[in-house]
Amino acid sequence: MLKARIAVLVSGGGTNLQALIDAQKNGLLHSGEIVLVISNKAGAYALTRAKEADIETAVFTTETCGSRAQVEACMLALLKERQVDLVILAGLMMILSEDFVKQYPRRMLNVHPSLIPAFCGDGFYGLRVHKAALDYGVKLTGATVHFVNEITDGGEIVMQKAVAVEEGDTPEILQKRVMEQAEWVILPAAAEKVAKEIINERI
Repeated sequence: MLKARIAVLVSGGGTNLQALIDAQKNGLLHSGEIVLVISNKAGAYALTRAKEADIETAVFTTETCGSRAQVEACMLALLKERQVDLVILAGLMMILSEDFVKQYPRRMLNVHPSLIPAFCGDGFYGLRVHKAALDYGVKLTGATVHFVNEITDGGEIVMQKAVAVEEGDTPEILQKRVMEQAEWVILPAAAEKVAKEIINERI
């Protein structure tokens, strides 16, 4: 069966990567196959998750490649070499340049832990997003999967899922609930949707 070739870019623990790996195992993600996991951090636990799932890994850091631009060049060269169709940013703590992003128009996905356009853009990442939501007093938050363009969190929305904010929530508690109830649900579903579109274009 023809499948879209997927690469996942990571920096940390890889919980969203695990959600994608699990979705591939249980058949939810069946139009695409994760063929590569790239990290810009050498000790990222996401790399262990990938290795346990027999997925090729690569690490490109400023120490190994040189400048930030060279890190991107290293990543891009391997993505092209492995003929990757779809790039998924799953906790990549690095803002990619416009030149990099333009290589994958409507073929690069990111998951953001809020309902865009709320609490997004430059400076909004990780616990900062959840702290902002709590400080503002919203009753609903959630997660968004969107296409990546040259504007931080500015690409077209692919999927969203709302999550209730509960009394007594801390940024850490809210982060965990948003991951479990939204991110781990919509990221694999969005990956399947876009992978299917890629395959249908080839038929």
